[in-house]
Amino acid sequence: MNKTLLVKMMLLVSLLLTSLGFSGSAYANDGKKYRWRLAETWGPNFPIFGEASKNMAKMVKEMSNGRFTIRIDSANKHKSALGIFDFVKSGQYQMGHSASYYWKGKDFNTQFFTTIPFGMIASERHAWFYYGGGMELMKKVYDQYGIMSFPGGNTGNQMAGWFKKEINSVEDLQGLKIRIPGFAGEVLAKLGAKPTNIPSGELYTALERNTIDAVEWVGPSLDLRMGFHKIAPYYYTGWHEPGAELQFMVNQKAYDSLPKDLQVILTVAMKAAAYDMYAQSMHVSAENLASLKKEYPDIKIRSFPKSVMNVIKKTNDELLTEFANKDPMTAEILQSLKDYKSQIRTWTDLSERAYLDNFDE
Repeated sequence: MNKTLLVKMMLLVSLLLTSLGFSGSAYANDGKKYRWRLAETWGPNFPIFGEASKNMAKMVKEMSNGRFTIRIDSANKHKSALGIFDFVKSGQYQMGHSASYYWKGKDFNTQFFTTIPFGMIASERHAWFYYGGGMELMKKVYDQYGIMSFPGGNTGNQMAGWFKKEINSVEDLQGLKIRIPGFAGEVLAKLGAKPTNIPSGELYTALERNTIDAVEWVGPSLDLRMGFHKIAPYYYTGWHEPGAELQFMVNQKAYDSLPKDLQVILTVAMKAAAYDMYAQSMHVSAENLASLKKEYPDIKIRSFPKSVMNVIKKTNDELLTEFANKDPMTAEILQSLKDYKSQIRTWTDLSERAYLDNFDE
C-alpha cells in the first residue's frame, strides 16, 4: 500500500472509530500485548486478495500502537488453502481470510454470504450486509461453529471464465469440466457440466493439462496474471458471481478475550480493508482489461447466448426453491436476499442503470 493511500485509509478508520463512539481514553489499557495468526486461502504475495489481509493487519498494529499484531500465514505456510474454516473453528488460527462459499460442504448456507447467481451487485450486497439484516443472518449460521464472519473484500461482478471452446447452446455445457465454486456449480451440474473446485495455485496447470476445459476465477483484476488467456481463447461475461464478497473469519473465543478497544480496532480495520479491496479490484480490472485487449487481440470476449442464459436462470431459480424447501435457515436467507434485492434494485435502476443508459459515452 502506498503512503498516500495509507494516510487516506487511516483517516477513514479514524472517522469510523469516532462514529462507533471510540476514543483512546474510553477504554483501559491492560498493558498486555496480543499476538494473533491469520491463515489465508491465497498464496504468498497474492495481489488484491492477499493485500486485503495485510492492510487489515497493518491498520490493527498502527491503531493499537503495537499492542495488537497479526501474523499472516499464506497457503504455502499452512499447506491447506481450503482448510481455513477448520483452522479458525479449532482455534489453531485466531483469524482467517477466504470466501464463505468454500464451506458449502460443511454448511450449505455459508455459500450465500459470498454471492448467488443473478443476485445483488457489490453496492447492493454491502447495503444488505450492514443495513438489511445480512450480518445477523451470517451470525446465525456461523455462531454454531464458534466463528465470527465479516465481509472481507468485494471483487465486483466477476467474469464467467475462460473456455477452450465457444458456448452456443445448452448442449455445449454437457460434460464440460469447469472449475467453478459456490451455487453456480450446482446450477451447471444440473445442466450436465462437471464442476470442480481447485485452489488458485493449481488452476493454470489443470487447464493446461486438460484436467478442466474451462476455468472461472475472478475477472481481469486477477485473471491476467494467471495466464489463462494463453490456453483458453474465449472469455465470457458473468452471471454467477455479482458482487462476490470474501470474508474475514475470527475465532469467537479469541475475540472475546480481547479488550474492548482492540475488538473495536479489529472490527474497523476489517471493514476499511474490505472496502479498499473493492476499490482496488475495480481499478485493476479496468487496467488489465485494457491490457488484454491491446496485447492479446485474439481473445474473444463473449456473453452466453440468451437461449442459454434463459435455461441457466430457470435452473438456478428451481434449485434455489428446492433447497429452500429443505431447510428453514436456507429459506430465511434466500427470502432475505430476494426481498432486499427487490427493494434496492428499484433504486439501482433509477440511479446507476439510468445514468449509464442515458449519459454514459
